[in-house]
Amino acid sequence: MDKTKIWFLENFSMLQVLTPEEIKMMDSMASMRDVPKNQILYFSEDSANCVYLLKKGKVKISKVSPDGREVILAILGPGEVFGELSITGQDKREEIAEVTEDAVICKVDVHDFESMMEHNPKFNLQVIKLIGFRLKKIQNRLENVIFKTSEQRVKSFIKETVLDLGRDILGEDNQKVVELRLTQEDISKLTATSRQTVTTVFSDLEKKGIIKYDRRRIFVRDMKALDG
Repeated sequence: MDKTKIWFLENFSMLQVLTPEEIKMMDSMASMRDVPKNQILYFSEDSANCVYLLKKGKVKISKVSPDGREVILAILGPGEVFGELSITGQDKREEIAEVTEDAVICKVDVHDFESMMEHNPKFNLQVIKLIGFRLKKIQNRLENVIFKTSEQRVKSFIKETVLDLGRDILGEDNQKVVELRLTQEDISKLTATSRQTVTTVFSDLEKKGIIKYDRRRIFVRDMKALDG
């Protein structure tokens, strides 16, 4: 590891409201490790005793439906916190967290995390906003399933993903690119559609010159065309 824990923490956007002394305190509380692709961080029903900070790589959050199907709830990228519901009194995990791209992850005991929230009102507010944001995204996804067509859900997924995890193309306000590394099967699980629908929508968007997709990244040439 060529970067120290404190370097990662200082460069973590959510923790920038902490004072230098609090950053050092968080550093003493956190453990940091490299986690290889495909490793499970926790299963549903595991003890919810810590909060995770993802500095590098990607993590998939999913559940298994009663009939055994995998339902992907989120794909998280660098700078995101997960396992945060442990601070709401959740005793057991309700989802599965799996590393999908080699990662660097910090882990903080839930009681230490709560102590930091108690001592810094701004940090407390950041965490509350995060939980609210996650709940809003889940609500939006449910509304998409109820009110939008399969094609609209796939287009909404592309737009939301590039806005959350992508980067701008220099000099092009309406273009973005995101490193994704998701299969079309993964995307179908994220959008509650069939794999064939995802294939059809992506193919149609490529033919229209709206996106370019090569299974490792999505390049969006026209963000506005993804509306509706």
